[in-house]
Amino acid sequence: MSARILSLFLPRLASDLVRRRAREVGELLVLVARQGRGEVLACLTPEASAQGLRKGQSLSEARTLLPGLTTRPHDPALPRRALQALRRWALRYAPWVAVDGEDGLVLDLTGSAHLMGGEAALCADMAQRLAAMGIEARLAVAPTRGAAWALARFAPGPVTLADEARAAIAPLPMAALRLDADTVAGLARLGLARIGDLSRTPRAPLTRRFGPDVMLRLDQAQGALREPVAAPPDTAPHAVRLSLPEPIGTTADVMAGLTRLLERLCRRLAREEAGARRLRLELARADGGRAEAEIALARPMRDPAAMAALFERAIEALEAGFGFDALRLSAPGVEALPPAQLGGDGYRGGKPDGAIQVGGSSGRSEELADLMTRLGNRVGLESLIRPLPADSHIPERAFLRASAVFTEAPGAWPYNAERPLVLFPPEPLEAPALPDPPRHLRWRRQALTRLRAFGPERLTPEWWLDDPLWRSGVRDYWRLETVEGPRLWIFFTPQEPGWAVQGEFE
Repeated sequence: MSARILSLFLPRLASDLVRRRAREVGELLVLVARQGRGEVLACLTPEASAQGLRKGQSLSEARTLLPGLTTRPHDPALPRRALQALRRWALRYAPWVAVDGEDGLVLDLTGSAHLMGGEAALCADMAQRLAAMGIEARLAVAPTRGAAWALARFAPGPVTLADEARAAIAPLPMAALRLDADTVAGLARLGLARIGDLSRTPRAPLTRRFGPDVMLRLDQAQGALREPVAAPPDTAPHAVRLSLPEPIGTTADVMAGLTRLLERLCRRLAREEAGARRLRLELARADGGRAEAEIALARPMRDPAAMAALFERAIEALEAGFGFDALRLSAPGVEALPPAQLGGDGYRGGKPDGAIQVGGSSGRSEELADLMTRLGNRVGLESLIRPLPADSHIPERAFLRASAVFTEAPGAWPYNAERPLVLFPPEPLEAPALPDPPRHLRWRRQALTRLRAFGPERLTPEWWLDDPLWRSGVRDYWRLETVEGPRLWIFFTPQEPGWAVQGEFE
């Protein structure tokens, strides 16, 4: 049985998705992306193309041609997510479906098209369903993946069925071979504008000049080399759904439905030895509207009661309208969560010595993660940071700020020298320019008297970095306690005699 490959090309996927979400936008819609110091058109509707606009055109030029143009920012993640959803949707047509670049899918129809009434009926059904979704599509079926890709993008008509690859792609331009723009331009300078021209040209000179990719793509498109559809393993999403006979609107009713969904989801996570890091609750209103609540977790969890409590504040803020008649709970972020040993030092949390805890580490680290989860769902997990040691003895470069959720606390810092709680850029200190700690000094309009001094600790600049604050050379640091109370971290620069303050101890 000869192979039959379907290529699905979605030329305006990004703009189609924006129009689906916001139907009040006009027909002359373009999506704008930043390029260098300006903005260019990343995707546009057919109506905008008909007015002479093109992809890659500068926004200022497009506005000059069409002052009434509607613009929206281009979000590359939106079509990527949509392609993954469409890949799962296309499994109804073939068992092997893969994302093909950023604008299409590829399906291996070998031996399965007859189940849909043949290739023509299958393509018609797919095109009709996509049109109902508001997505423009072009389809082609050919014996090879390369030929199907070329026909979907360069052949006339929305649907193309080809029985033989070589003849079907011969009149197409060279760009249909999935070659880069520089190679296509180089071939054009040699007079090779069509794929048929390339087939009649000696291979060796072209390979020496352009490399092996040109003939590789030609052989793949014509069927001399196999190019299988490498579909990723398909796993069911971590999601559960609940349909209700009557709409509900109170927080207690929504929480009761959520608890049932969490119990079902956590049972599946337990079977897979996994835990959720993000949970999304989608609620369908009886009037057709939708509401959504989402939480993020600082550690993988599968405890229904604990996760339900985190949703309560978000659910109270939802607008129920005429009530919710369907709930869907999904876990977009899932991580491994194998059973963990509690330890052998007696009873903990009601579990006997040596018991297995299902759901992560125990003790203080788990309590800290739960605290970060509660705080993160109020202020955002990205707002929780912790310092980590860096490979430097320079005070302001001796630490890094990192996410407290996605990093582990350091076991110990690489050096034991005491550092102040508050660190700031060096401030001048009014004191005699002598190397011994001053007895009387003035800082921030305060007159201070030395009580004790500990040091010195000499720090040398990192010669491989040009830091303007360290151009004065080495520093001798002292911990200075004053009679008036402030405990300062001061330093003396021998090269340019003088004192400065860089920190204050608690």
